[in-house]
Amino acid sequence: MAGGKQSPRQKMINLMYLVFIAMLALNMSKEVLSAFGLMNEKLTSANVATQQRNDAFMASLATKASEQPEQYGTVKADADKIEALSDEFNSYLETVKSEMMATVDDPNAYEEQDKADYFDQKFFRGGKLSPEGEEFVAQVDKYREGVVAVIGQKYPAIASNVKQQFGTEPVKSTEGVEKEWLSYNFEGFPLVATRTKLTQMQADIKTTESEMLSQMLAGQQAAALSFTQYNTLLESTKSAYYSGEQFDGGIVLGRKDPNTKPNRVELTLDGRPLSEDQYAIENGKVMLKISAGAPGDHKIEGNLIFLENGEEKEIPVSVGFSTITKPNAAVISADKMNVVYRGVSNPMTISIPGIPDNKVNASAPGLSKSSGSGYVMRPGSGREVTITASGTMPDGQSISTKSVFRIKDIPRPTGTVRGEDGNGGAVRMERQGLEIASVGAALPDFDFDLKLNVTGFSFKVSGQPTIKINGSRLNDAAKSALRRAGRGETVQIYDINAKIDGNSDYLLKKISPVFVELTN
Repeated sequence: MAGGKQSPRQKMINLMYLVFIAMLALNMSKEVLSAFGLMNEKLTSANVATQQRNDAFMASLATKASEQPEQYGTVKADADKIEALSDEFNSYLETVKSEMMATVDDPNAYEEQDKADYFDQKFFRGGKLSPEGEEFVAQVDKYREGVVAVIGQKYPAIASNVKQQFGTEPVKSTEGVEKEWLSYNFEGFPLVATRTKLTQMQADIKTTESEMLSQMLAGQQAAALSFTQYNTLLESTKSAYYSGEQFDGGIVLGRKDPNTKPNRVELTLDGRPLSEDQYAIENGKVMLKISAGAPGDHKIEGNLIFLENGEEKEIPVSVGFSTITKPNAAVISADKMNVVYRGVSNPMTISIPGIPDNKVNASAPGLSKSSGSGYVMRPGSGREVTITASGTMPDGQSISTKSVFRIKDIPRPTGTVRGEDGNGGAVRMERQGLEIASVGAALPDFDFDLKLNVTGFSFKVSGQPTIKINGSRLNDAAKSALRRAGRGETVQIYDINAKIDGNSDYLLKKISPVFVELTN
């Protein structure tokens, strides 16, 4: 078209042809610009949805970490670091985009966003990176290295992908020319293309965060479900069997994950609630710190309570154990010492080896049960009492045993002054001390510590009338008679009356007198 002589008409046709080609190129450029804009819209919508999923995941992880901190605490800490890095880098990119779009009158007029001036002037100066360009590259590096530092050793595949997606090493162009990463990706591109590129980077951030969070939770759950977290347990209907009996136990799997700990424990031992100092949660186990108790079967029941999605889930507990008497302990009894005393509460222990206390019954006149294998015998009249103990063994067999006990009265009490009985002789004390001393009664070498309350006694000074006294101290008449006694003289306290504290109906034997030698 440029060679030879052309007519005015041909020149006009050639000019129109050039205009037509320019118009086609212009229309194609506008379509490409619009395509970038539509792509940016779709990426923006996708970013919103991904962010919502990430937020929901973090909320769920926070709940799990609060419910089971040992299992999910470390995962939550790593997730928080990833979230902080992602939010910081995403906010930086959003700021860059906002400053860029502030130069455009209509953000939706994609066909008008065809200039590359803004970023070319912002990121590049004199063939080199501007301070803003260096800051942009530094932000990408900071995000990449921060994420790799958190997950590098735990999730190497994701770390490798992050290094590739957010790498800032020099890039070779299609012509084989090596260019700076920022120049290769942003220099000379229309504004709408750069805008879409930044939105794509934000999408990569959110997608990477989503993948990492999913891998973290999946890895923790896989570890928790691994068969290395299980051991074998023996499950049986009872904890002890008799010789020749059919064993009906089975082997089951039990979790031993040290990170799986109940949030709350509600347990009872034989119906009595266990306090917090009677158990401890260690290595995923509820370690009991209880006494084996009396011989027989014992039952531990209740619930282990776990929090799951904010709701309490109860795992029932129903296990038992048996306590038996040590086989190396000899049983020695004095045949003549099967004795109970009238007038006192005689504590007794009645049990049958191999049978729990709640399945043992004992009966006799005056016998009552206190707790467990403990009983109290309060014998009445007569010289003997027969106690019958019966029980039912786990196999249904009944056992009944009788034992005869002799009934004795409380021995004769000894009179005392100031707590002293004189050991068969006289109590030596000053006159003034006797005036204020208390007269008492004691049961030396008696098996029961009984409190005896003196209600009265007789007081005798040689050569003077006997004085009857109510109470446990000398009255004025007795004190007057005492003052007339000579030094070294012995006064008598006899006919002492006393009652058992808490059992005033029982008549004690006559109380032996006490003698006092005056030392002044």
